[in-house]
Amino acid sequence: MVNARELLHAYTTNIGNAEYAASLFAETGAIELPYLESLGLQPRIEGPEAIREFISGLLEHVPDFGFDEVQVMIETEDQIFGEWSVERTTVDGRPFSQTYAGRLVAEGGKIKLLRESLDLVRAARAMLPGGVTDIPA
Repeated sequence: MVNARELLHAYTTNIGNAEYAASLFAETGAIELPYLESLGLQPRIEGPEAIREFISGLLEHVPDFGFDEVQVMIETEDQIFGEWSVERTTVDGRPFSQTYAGRLVAEGGKIKLLRESLDLVRAARAMLPGGVTDIPA
């Protein structure tokens, strides 16, 4: 059976392939980015199809999106916690620099939950047309 470390490796290595990355998730598997709600975005994306669409949307803004470094800090057979980083450029030339801290929960050889935190100011600068001025008050 595939464990949490193998799933995290498969996800972080293949994030540029939305179809494959989404296939790593269980039917009720989810990505949670709790703080995205403050940017007016959905904080929970559930199910492989919705996850594929989410990753595809990210790749439209950052076509060569990929994680440069993954550091595991805590690990069991079915859960793993660590940090993964990315340094790229968006389609409109803005720097996309981010370090995610995340917890992945594996169940039945699939990702049940991937909860990530990120720097919202850096995300807004890279992804929103007006940068941080577009963050709702």
